[in-house]
Amino acid sequence: MKFSAFAGDALPYLIAAFIAAAIISFVLTPLVRRVALRFDAVDKPDQRRVNLVPIPRGGGVAVALSFIVVATSMALANSAFEIFPDPVAFDVGRLVALLLGGALATAFGVLDDYLDLRARWQFAGQLGLAALAIGLGIVIVRLNNPLGSGTIPLDQSFAVGFTTVWILGMINSINFIDGLDGLSSGVTLIAALTLGTLSLTLQVTPQPFVAVLCFALAGALLGFLRWNFQPASVFIGTSGVMFVGYTLAILSILGTAKVAVALLVLGVPIIDAFWIIVRRVVQGRSPFSPDRGHLHHRLLDVGLSHRQTVLLIYAICVVLGLMSLFLSGVFQALAFAGVFVLIGLVLFLLARVKVSPKQPDPDLQTVRNTRTG
Repeated sequence: MKFSAFAGDALPYLIAAFIAAAIISFVLTPLVRRVALRFDAVDKPDQRRVNLVPIPRGGGVAVALSFIVVATSMALANSAFEIFPDPVAFDVGRLVALLLGGALATAFGVLDDYLDLRARWQFAGQLGLAALAIGLGIVIVRLNNPLGSGTIPLDQSFAVGFTTVWILGMINSINFIDGLDGLSSGVTLIAALTLGTLSLTLQVTPQPFVAVLCFALAGALLGFLRWNFQPASVFIGTSGVMFVGYTLAILSILGTAKVAVALLVLGVPIIDAFWIIVRRVVQGRSPFSPDRGHLHHRLLDVGLSHRQTVLLIYAICVVLGLMSLFLSGVFQALAFAGVFVLIGLVLFLLARVKVSPKQPDPDLQTVRNTRTG
């Protein structure tokens, strides 16, 4: 991994964007929590959830606002002073697709957090976001060749379809892994940092402005994670899932190699979502029907505590992130294929483990004793 000549110049702005977004998110999250409580936008305990008391959702609003404020400020500064001379132009259309699309994703998610919309309406909203992004120029026109050097150009109609699937898949993979305190926010934090670091290397065409945006997203997630890590006092909610999934999808499209990298660094939620959908379809159920078949649920069922499960998945994502930075081409493809098979095998084996009655998870017992809802 070799950094570009832009990396050193961009470093102060990366740090500033990261810290500013983290502070704003840290301050805003408790305010958003109070609003969610006032409007009764809460997750109530049931057999599928791990929270033992009602927990307000919608914390993603704080993440989105933090990112949008910092990203807009950086964009204005870059326009006025040309701080980040990206070799690949980040035109107005793409910036609008990122910021406006993220704001709309958050707004739609807020409606779901409050009204509990049916899956078909959520899917319609995701399609609308994908259409907006594509209409504003966010399209995957070529992919890295996984079996050699160079890239593979995509036919226009196929490119549009692939981009739509990518955006929808990213949103839903984040949604599927959002089942434990701090899990989705921590995993996406790792992904944002990885994509940002990659944007400063010679592995792809260097894009320091994209790196700044990735670090701003990571900072917003870190500030929120302080309130979301176990025992969480607020959940990220559909507002956060929609925003983070959409934003990561767009940032990963800005550079052909980043799609492959996002596949690897987000391998756990993406592959978990794939196998869950396959299992539900084989069983004759809706792909979006809820259950406790996800990897994190299986790990809890075999005896890992809440925190152990979350930290284990964090560690896997960090390893995958490092692999994405130090591997390229066919080696990235082989790594993803290996993770794909391994997670599928783990899910298969865990599903057949007979779980004996056990004492309550001490982490969850802490939740019972400390949360006030």
